[in-house]
Amino acid sequence: MIMRPGKPLLLPASPWFIWSSLVAALALNMLLNMGLLGRAAWTPDLLALTLVFWGVHQPQRVSVGLAFAFGLAMDVHHTALLGQHAFAYTALGFMAAAIHRRLLWFPIPVQALHVVPLFVVAQALVVLIRLISGSGFVGWSVALSPLLTALLWPVASLVLLVPQRRPHDPDANRPL
Repeated sequence: MIMRPGKPLLLPASPWFIWSSLVAALALNMLLNMGLLGRAAWTPDLLALTLVFWGVHQPQRVSVGLAFAFGLAMDVHHTALLGQHAFAYTALGFMAAAIHRRLLWFPIPVQALHVVPLFVVAQALVVLIRLISGSGFVGWSVALSPLLTALLWPVASLVLLVPQRRPHDPDANRPL
């Protein structure tokens, strides 16, 4: 892949770090749902953010099947209709794989704008499945969740890429 000028060269992502970040995002999602906020519809989906991030940066290691498995875990935690989050996360994984080559050419704030439609589609799928199954509409505050999740994209880019950054000052022992 041709690198853009000024873009840092990254080390390969450790599978251990990818898995631990996904499990941590799942745990944080569960804590947000059990904490003071309860099941507020406007809370950002940290697991969806992490799945899309790794689906864009490491599509060989984070696949649609993994997104499906984490979606089932969220369905069990929410005691929701089994497959509701799994379907949404699978769609997220597919869309992340579809745009991963194009998305990485943009700066991080523009990337955040490009992932907003992904999170909107995933949230719309969850709401649509809720409505089809006979549950009530949770309110219009559900529209804030994709926006807040996309606003966290620069933070996720900063935090999740830290272990992969190479030193900025090359020397005789580190020519890259």
